[in-house]
Amino acid sequence: MGKLDGKTAIVTGAGRGIGQAIALKLAAEGANVVVNDLDSAPAAEVVTEITNQGGNAVACPGSVTAPDFAERFVRTATDTFGGLDIVINNAGYTWDSVIQKMTDDQWDAIHDVHVKAPFRILRAAQPVISRAAKAEAAAGLPVHRKVVNISSVAGLAGNPGQVNYSSAKSAIIGLTKTLAKEWGRYRVNVNAVAFGFIETRLTAAPADGSSTIDIEGQEIKVGVSPQILEAAKSLIPLGRPGTPEEAAGSVVMLTYPEADYVSGQVVVTGGGWES
Repeated sequence: MGKLDGKTAIVTGAGRGIGQAIALKLAAEGANVVVNDLDSAPAAEVVTEITNQGGNAVACPGSVTAPDFAERFVRTATDTFGGLDIVINNAGYTWDSVIQKMTDDQWDAIHDVHVKAPFRILRAAQPVISRAAKAEAAAGLPVHRKVVNISSVAGLAGNPGQVNYSSAKSAIIGLTKTLAKEWGRYRVNVNAVAFGFIETRLTAAPADGSSTIDIEGQEIKVGVSPQILEAAKSLIPLGRPGTPEEAAGSVVMLTYPEADYVSGQVVVTGGGWES
């Protein structure tokens, strides 16, 4: 018996890294998982891994910033598994520059993926959640649902060269705290996890321009220089960056029944480092 048997979860950016680890942990606890990724191949691979381990999963690939994505994402959960219990807004990336060099496109792209996309997904989920909560209350069967939005220590304290990302990750905290108040009547716990330095493809690759990711045709440099990596390690009380599995653990624990009275909170997952 898993802690999430019978629950249905949707996870954005779940084809790689932290999102993949979240999807696998949710499935291991018995949840049905809708796996999203910008690219169809990684999403399909995660679905295959879950089903090979005896779990239930389906892919819903595509850009979370597409105007029709949110409704399609929620509908995939309800059509495939009959409901929606857990929403994890994880998808995102960074596109850095100091403010005087940052373009409107950089600003808009980062806010679209980190704030507007979660807003649209949660807006699309509201009718499903409201309808289910009212039916359950009438039947005397109260059920808790969970939303976990991903923020960052950059959203709490800022980070040079990331005015777009830092402000977006701060905004998602405001969204989280507001929705915790709006959706409490539906028995929905809404929390955020603010990651510190987590080892993923966005941080582990060299930052000399030799490594990039493709985001809908835009090549974006990724990686952290060895100098910054060493400086970050010296600031982290635990002495090292976190792993995707550790990051995922802090997200998934907020979906457990043990967290039914935790809402409107920001859990910092940074090995003791917050700013």
